[in-house]
Amino acid sequence: MIDSLYIAWKYIVANRAKTITLLSCITLIAILPISLELLLDESERQLLSRAATTPLVIGIRGSSLDLVMNTLYYGDEIPDFISMEAADQVSKSGLALPVPMYVRFQARGYPIVGTTLDYFEFRGLTLGEGRQLAILGDCVIGASVAEKLDLRPGDSLISSPENLLDLAGVYPLKMHVRGVLDKSHTTDDLAVFVDLKTAWVIEGLGHGHLDVTKTTDKSLVLRKTDTNVAATAKLEHYNEITEENIDTFHFHGNSSVYPVTAVIAVPHDEKSGTILQGRYLSRDEMLMIVKPKEVVDTMLQNIFRIRNVLDAVILVVGFATVLAIVLVFALSVRLRKREIGTIFRLGCRKLTIARFLGAEIGIIVIMSAVICTGILIVLNLYASDLVRMLFIR
Repeated sequence: MIDSLYIAWKYIVANRAKTITLLSCITLIAILPISLELLLDESERQLLSRAATTPLVIGIRGSSLDLVMNTLYYGDEIPDFISMEAADQVSKSGLALPVPMYVRFQARGYPIVGTTLDYFEFRGLTLGEGRQLAILGDCVIGASVAEKLDLRPGDSLISSPENLLDLAGVYPLKMHVRGVLDKSHTTDDLAVFVDLKTAWVIEGLGHGHLDVTKTTDKSLVLRKTDTNVAATAKLEHYNEITEENIDTFHFHGNSSVYPVTAVIAVPHDEKSGTILQGRYLSRDEMLMIVKPKEVVDTMLQNIFRIRNVLDAVILVVGFATVLAIVLVFALSVRLRKREIGTIFRLGCRKLTIARFLGAEIGIIVIMSAVICTGILIVLNLYASDLVRMLFIR
């Protein structure tokens, strides 16, 4: 048997192109269904674990999937806005703790999450460095954001405008990094957290500027009365909140009508949650309340249907690949007719030829198994990050 393996190995080394082709075919057809299964299982685990720990989400009536994906995973599809009054209603009901969420803007490709301090307690997020949000313009960043952007407490981060040609709609704000969260292995690692008021400043609902009542530059004053001073467009708004200018920042209008994308409702008990859900069943109600776990379950059922299709395709392709490999070996035997004839003349039997060919196939399969094992080990190590990058984000 050792002789057969030795001769087979020498033949494999001498025919590298054929060996590499066979190795690639066998490895790909073996690794595809296994890796797909691994990634889908990991995505299901991540999606369900985060959804299961989020009791209820309130948002505008419409796509529940967009609402859940934006609120839980900071997806790019932004649902229509609701007002802060929705959070106030939940608070006044005494049935649940409201956690308003405003997920609309980005900073260097990472979502800016406007929320309250209750969110960090709700998710169990802890600080690894620095301190928590305290004043307007502060931000706390996830562990992955800090690592990839090389940011630490004391550094700054500028929000990205939605449209580079029109800065009027979104206010680019230079935020101060005050803390870095411990790694939670969730989407929160990839987020920039700010207070709701800071998010509203980015949107332009709040701003700070020079006190026009005290300026001597007449070009900044459009109209002046005893009770009011109207400024011209020349008046420059501050794009950074500092100790010197923080007192100049102000908001116009009633904050209860300011926008949020959703409100996470954390009921005090199961009965309170059921009563709260009943308050949003009216057809005239503009808001809806959903259970994220049910929404994610429905989405995963659709994914599993797609997986069945993919498994069928891979099975067909695998069968075709096996036939191709058999054909390659059959042609190889025909091309090696003179070589096999020489072996017969040396006194070898047909069983010896079969051992040679079996040894070649065995070596190639073992090499493919080793490669597959290595790939799966690496894939398993980075499955969590791959899922967040490919499926969740």
